[in-house]
Amino acid sequence: MDNMDLTKRNNALNVNTNTQNGKTVQIAITTAGSDLYYAICAVMGFVALSIIAASMMKPRTDRIFFYITAGVNTTACIAYFCMGSNLGWTPIDVEWQRSQANVAGINREIFYVRYIDWFITTPLLLMDILLTAGLPWPTIVWTVFMDWVMIITGLVGALVKSRYKWGFYAFGCAAMFYVFWNIAFEGRKHAKRLGSDVYRVYLICGVWTLFLWLLYPIAWGLCEGGNVITPDSEAIFYGVLDFCAKPIFSIMLIAGHWSISPARMGLRIRDVDEDPELFEKSHRGDNPTGLENGRYANATGNDHV
Repeated sequence: MDNMDLTKRNNALNVNTNTQNGKTVQIAITTAGSDLYYAICAVMGFVALSIIAASMMKPRTDRIFFYITAGVNTTACIAYFCMGSNLGWTPIDVEWQRSQANVAGINREIFYVRYIDWFITTPLLLMDILLTAGLPWPTIVWTVFMDWVMIITGLVGALVKSRYKWGFYAFGCAAMFYVFWNIAFEGRKHAKRLGSDVYRVYLICGVWTLFLWLLYPIAWGLCEGGNVITPDSEAIFYGVLDFCAKPIFSIMLIAGHWSISPARMGLRIRDVDEDPELFEKSHRGDNPTGLENGRYANATGNDHV
């Protein structure tokens, strides 16, 4: 036991060094930043598994919001594991070289895996919100496209070393405010018509998302854009935002939807034990004999995965 080193170690930065493609980065995370990324990775994974477990308490046809939020947290879990392992980044020369010790240097570690995460998860988060409002699919698809414009321009701007990065930043902010418009006005108008309980869920999750997403451009300006704060501080800033925007958001959304049928938002899906013709009649508002709530009255057993 005397010869055994029981000290907790995180060797990620020793295994995956700060050299990529023959170029060494000077402004990068330390072990403290890596530890934080791993901690958030664990939270994301736990929330994803918890949501999947909770979904088993609902019929298979009513799990749309469970699966979407589980997908958000699963994707983020993998991305945070990657960043904690000091992977998924590239060195980019900074526009402004700072004199402070922790941000001094000619290049900075830019985690492109963060944008891969956002490219997948932010449309899923938008679908959670906009499907709650019962918005038409064309509006949802267009909103997701504008969200992708926001994410891709943010990535391209982060990879540009000159002042032209701020042009991409402006394009991204413009796309973000269009997304905000659909959440704040179009979605809210539709959600009101679905009942007070649906509207309450939409309002809570929508306002929460608008507030948090408004802080991301500030984080970008201080980190990838302006090289103002250290990569460890960047891990804290983005980590807190992602923790609130994904696990906390997911818990609020699932709790709000728990007693609300997805059919009220036009999300009723036929299961294997339902007759297609009778389901179509039920979906149109008919109530044929032998069918209750779109299912055969004599159907037995619970749904399984």
